[in-house]
Amino acid sequence: MKKIVTNLTTWVLIAIVSGALLGHFNPTTAVAMQPLGKYFIELVKLFINPIIFLTISLGISGMNDLKKVGRVGGKAILYFEIVTTLALIIGIIVAHYIQPGNGVNTTNISGGDISKFTEGAKKFSWIKFFQDNATIQVLIFSIVFGIILSKLKQSEKIIKPLKFISTYIFKALHFVMLFAPIGAFGGMAFTIGKYGIATLIPLGKLMITVYITMAVFVFIILGLILKYYQISIFKFLNYIKEELLIVLGTSSSEAALPSLMEKLEKMGCAKPVVGLVVPAGYSFNLDGTTIYLSMAVIFLSQVFQVNLTLSEMLTIVGVLMITSKGAAGVTGSGFVVLASTLTAIKVIPVEGLALLLGVDRFMSEARAITNFIGNGVATVFLSNQEKAFDRKKMEIAFSKEVYEYNMKEEI
Repeated sequence: MKKIVTNLTTWVLIAIVSGALLGHFNPTTAVAMQPLGKYFIELVKLFINPIIFLTISLGISGMNDLKKVGRVGGKAILYFEIVTTLALIIGIIVAHYIQPGNGVNTTNISGGDISKFTEGAKKFSWIKFFQDNATIQVLIFSIVFGIILSKLKQSEKIIKPLKFISTYIFKALHFVMLFAPIGAFGGMAFTIGKYGIATLIPLGKLMITVYITMAVFVFIILGLILKYYQISIFKFLNYIKEELLIVLGTSSSEAALPSLMEKLEKMGCAKPVVGLVVPAGYSFNLDGTTIYLSMAVIFLSQVFQVNLTLSEMLTIVGVLMITSKGAAGVTGSGFVVLASTLTAIKVIPVEGLALLLGVDRFMSEARAITNFIGNGVATVFLSNQEKAFDRKKMEIAFSKEVYEYNMKEEI
């Protein structure tokens, strides 16, 4: 009983259920809870860039072979491209055969203002993407700083205080994560209170299809990737279950990103690999987002009875391979990318985006969780590829008794 009471996962789960109930029975009060989720995410985001900087800088500074940095980066980009392309194709195939858009009556669905998304799509540029994406900027700076640090003769004078700072930043993060149930409660209450369960009914088939597709991707595709190195996807998910619940409650993978990086190190992934792959993956390895985008395009083609040819489907895959990479760095995220994709292929009305506004918030949890798991799997896979993975650490981390003991010690 004591374990349940002191387990943060239990409290996050209770908070999510409580938020959903409040949203359903008292929507007005629930919507007013939005700041709880919003400010929790903003608080956690303060840790992201310092942790990226310290993890990469300290990791690279301790590496004897700097060529390894470039090799890990190259492998990561190749991995991201292969897996996200696979996600796109799976999304298109499933949507094509299940036909979630068939029979949708557009006159019975309340739309919304999509002008901010279409305008965002027109203004999007890759130069602006890199200028506005602080994570990518910190990633690049950290790599350069780490390389310089590794070349300095008196580097220990800098490394020692950085390690000291790193220790206390993670201690501060552990303290902040104690407020995760409050953030999850606020996020879930706002979502249910503002959008309501009733909004799911008209597009329920699409939502169910998206969730099933993402589950298949996680348990089969990502599961097979881990199985290649004899690692169970179920044990991995159990290990990061606390972070998954936080992502579910807040609809944001950022809310658990620093904690994921720490846990990946604890389960045996090398610090430099964690530091390089996770931040880069946040911008370029969005498995859940790419599945959603591909399915949304096919869904809208079915709603408007646009029969796509094979060449048009291949064009959609090609366009989304490019546009989906900017999803994390654009205001409006998936909708802006979706608007730019529909504008590029010019066969499906952009106005169809209004149909998705009501249910998008409910599918954002699935996108965020799949993105989150995908980046964790990528890090584990690439650590093994580089022979920079400690299986003994993994076995200890996956041990329920040891893990719960460590969490108690840290809290």
